[in-house]
Amino acid sequence: MFDHFPKPNIDYPHRKRDYFIAGFTFFCVAVSLVIDGRSTLQMQTILGIIAWIFLFALLYDENKEIRMQVIIAVAFATAGEHFASIYMGGYTYRLENVPLYVPPGHGMVYLTAVALARSGFFLKNCRKIAVLVIMLCGLWSLWGISGIPEQGDQVGAILFCVFLVYLFKGRSPLVYLGAFFITTWLEIIGTAAGTWYWASLEPIFDLTQGNPPSGVSAWYCLVDAVAIAGAPILLNAMRKFNDWVKSVKNERSIR
Repeated sequence: MFDHFPKPNIDYPHRKRDYFIAGFTFFCVAVSLVIDGRSTLQMQTILGIIAWIFLFALLYDENKEIRMQVIIAVAFATAGEHFASIYMGGYTYRLENVPLYVPPGHGMVYLTAVALARSGFFLKNCRKIAVLVIMLCGLWSLWGISGIPEQGDQVGAILFCVFLVYLFKGRSPLVYLGAFFITTWLEIIGTAAGTWYWASLEPIFDLTQGNPPSGVSAWYCLVDAVAIAGAPILLNAMRKFNDWVKSVKNERSIR
């Protein structure tokens, strides 16, 4: 079942940078979401500017592929936010907008999932971490459909199953594990602070969903998967375009 996971009996290198990215993002997420729980539109703008600065700083030492992945993640997630929140009403931000810190925030969240995935701790303990995540998210999903909570969570149970598919069939299982921790963290804090709330019924099939849904990390895994798959394609297209531009310039210089 874990054959495509890294081998656990290897001493993987521990890069302080990876742990710094994760710790810094976890801290920033908590602070910004609590602040936004009672802030004005102007404060959201300030948080957005700060988030962009932080994202650019964190990307400074990353390679071209990671930077492209972050760009794709930001673009795809931002489009998804406007569709799922503003258009569909699956969840609603406190000021009924998409706060300006959300796009760079998605970039930081994605980079955190990558940093955790490549960290020595995750590489060495990935199978144990996977079992822990499955147990935690599975129990959360079962609780959501048990009838105990007043607001049921059928959507969460479905998303949990989708998350399992990502984990065992996806090309980057450790990134999805990292995404579970950071996205569960931000969803719990964001909903508890009143920064946004999930509709009790999802807008398409009228299925119940928790606030937040238990398997909500599956939505973020979709963003991760698109970013990972799309980066090589766009980078290759950019190389071909640059080669074409150079060839045109060379032809003109010969003439």
